[in-house]
Amino acid sequence: MRAPAPHPRTSRLRALTRAVVATLLAALAFTGTAGAPARAAGGDVTWTVRTAANGYGKDRSSFSHAVNPGGHVEDAMVVANHGEEPLRLTVYAADGYTTEKGQLDLLTREKKSAGVGAWVRARKESVLIAPGKSAEVPFTIDIPRNATPGDHVGGILTSLKQADDTEGIAVDRRLGIRVKLRVSGPLRPTLAVERPHIDYHSTANPFGQGDATVTYTLHNTGNALLSAAQQVTLTGPFGTLRTDAGTIAAAPELLPGERWTVTVPVHGVTPALRLTATATVTPAITDAAGSTTSLRPVEATVTGWAVPWTLVLAVLCLLAAATAAFLLRRRARSRAAEREETRVRDAVARALHERERQDV
Repeated sequence: MRAPAPHPRTSRLRALTRAVVATLLAALAFTGTAGAPARAAGGDVTWTVRTAANGYGKDRSSFSHAVNPGGHVEDAMVVANHGEEPLRLTVYAADGYTTEKGQLDLLTREKKSAGVGAWVRARKESVLIAPGKSAEVPFTIDIPRNATPGDHVGGILTSLKQADDTEGIAVDRRLGIRVKLRVSGPLRPTLAVERPHIDYHSTANPFGQGDATVTYTLHNTGNALLSAAQQVTLTGPFGTLRTDAGTIAAAPELLPGERWTVTVPVHGVTPALRLTATATVTPAITDAAGSTTSLRPVEATVTGWAVPWTLVLAVLCLLAAATAAFLLRRRARSRAAEREETRVRDAVARALHERERQDV
């Protein structure tokens, strides 16, 4: 029996999935593993990229240069073909950006670059490499005279587009190396903590501790590439009942102008009616030699309600029960007084009636 044809939506989903997987291969080049091979789905194509050994050093993990406006740099990348067939790759540069997962990625070729992607030019737009061989790909960096001082990040890429006949799409596989340029001039490494917010989540135990969630946005407002160590604490009124969030992962390196949303869970928080959350962020900057320097910490505070609703509900129930008992007792006393008043009135009426009979 002939297998049924796949649903068009299923085919599109499968094609999208394969395209996403192919794009993710490019991320390897920007997480310190630029020498790792990029493999095609069927293992038929494999190549690696690395920095060339020259006056700037050897075994470099990425390209990093301190440059002046109007300056010129010459460097090179080495591409090795580990496959069994000749390999032709497209070579180009692109601007970088931080993804939602905190990794550096590069713009695709059809998107226009305004920084590193526009300043870096490979000597050849493509390279043909024989099986088992490697080729050095020279490139130049020309800095505009009006370039903004500070850090500019991008990368130089090798790209292979392969047609997928089964899905009818072209998969673009990219592998490259990060390029970081620090343009001379006033360096202003500044980081802001914006839009802090706190939410408290109570527990079913009326006398127990709950959890809180603190969120805020890191904004690189300077012109330098910055990472940051983070600490979050919660306190009750007048600084009492302090609770630390514990170890928080360091924020990824943010390019100038970028924002990063941070969500921090805090456990074991005493519901003190009013909580104050303090986020302390310590920016760190890396110089051209690779040394990291911590800057002055930046703080942001926010207050929020931490009401033990289960306890409040229990207290309200107790108050309601006490009020009901008081009203019932009051009503019972009122009814007893009414009955006594009625009995006395009836007794007086009977006595008067008996006296009237005797007088007659």
